[in-house]
Formats: sequence, C-alpha cells, structure tokens
Amino acid sequence: MPVADKKTEAPKKFTPYEPAAGEEYMNEAQLEHFRQILLGWKQELMEEVDRTVRHLQEEANNYADPADRATQEEGFSLELRTRDRERKLLKKINETLEKIDEDDYGFCEACGVEIGIRRLEARPTATLCVDCKTLAELKEKQLGG
Repeated sequence: MPVADKKTEAPKKFTPYEPAAGEEYMNEAQLEHFRQILLGWKQELMEEVDRTVRHLQEEANNYADPADRATQEEGFSLELRTRDRERKLLKKINETLEKIDEDDYGFCEACGVEIGIRRLEARPTATLCVDCKTLAELKEKQLGG
C-alpha cells in the first residue's frame, strides 16, 4: 500500500465547469458542480480509510527482530499521520458542503469577493480569494507562524 499518497490534494477527475456568457456566479448548476466534486473527494478519502484499516489488520505482524518491528511501526505511523490529515480534510469538506447547502459558497470570507470557479476547482475547500490568501500567507510568514 503506498504510504505517500496524494489523497489530500483536490480530485483531478472531473470535467471543468464552463459557465455560459452572462451566467450568474454560484448559480444552482455551479453549486451542484462543486457539490459533486466534494462528494467524490469525500468518497475517495473514505475508501482510503477503509484500505488503511484493512492494511493495518492484515499486515500487523509481531516481528522478533527489533529492526523489522521498527520498520513496520514506522510505516504504520506514516499511514496514520496521513489518515489524520485526511480526517481534518474530511471535516473541511463537510463544512464546505454545508456552505453549499446554505448558499454561502464561493465568496471570500475576508473581503466578500468571488473566489472564482478555477480556484475552487483547484481547491474546492478554499475560503479566501487569491489576494486575501496571499496576504494571509505573508502575515503568517512575518509572524513566523
């Protein structure tokens, strides 16, 4: 089982949304597009959790050699850290799905402007526009955070 998987990245398997000329931003069709992306991503993550549980159960050996046991434990530790990041991501996905349901998706939480379809396709859980995200990262860097 690959430990360094890329499941915490936004899913790449979707058809990019092509808005019609004059189409209203975050209309029902766009919201449904992002709902489906998020649900697909959530499903991928849940399947990965199931695979990890099976892997840990199947591969758990009590090696007599301390080096073998340490190698196995390190591998399990890496998998569990990855799953913990994914658990946090699942929480964000669920929060984002709630925003879609509340018709409060796609707008920057800091300044209120449209985040943009392409940015949201790249990172469906984004809550800040590019400018506000850049500013937040600069502030974090200056504060050493």
